[in-house]
Amino acid sequence: MAQESSRGLSPSEWKIAHIIQELQAGAARDIYTITAERYGWSVGVTKTYLSRMVNKGHLTYTQVGNCYVYQLSDSVLKLLFEEGESLMEKVLQDARVPFLFHLVQRGRLPERDLQELQALLEDYRRSEKKKKKGG
Repeated sequence: MAQESSRGLSPSEWKIAHIIQELQAGAARDIYTITAERYGWSVGVTKTYLSRMVNKGHLTYTQVGNCYVYQLSDSVLKLLFEEGESLMEKVLQDARVPFLFHLVQRGRLPERDLQELQALLEDYRRSEKKKKKGG
């Protein structure tokens, strides 16, 4: 089947993506077990979502014996960034900072992540200053 990578993920497909991210690479049987426990999904329902995500180009898989191991493709991260950018465009200019702060608070980021975020902000400030100076 041809890939449909321009298509986004449904809420249920995001749930699958989150599970695979947690597992780093998910054996089909583990994904079936988790979706059954968390959402009450049958194996058939989960297989359908996995197949759709592969067809869209958001998942890759390798066969190991009689088991399939799924991994997120880069397109999922890109899709997340695109959705974030779209959301930011919709947020009123004066609400962007409180909105981003809310996300940081709700994410309960560990100190390591906060330090990484701070470093990224500092790098961004430096690059913006260089652009303004013309260099």
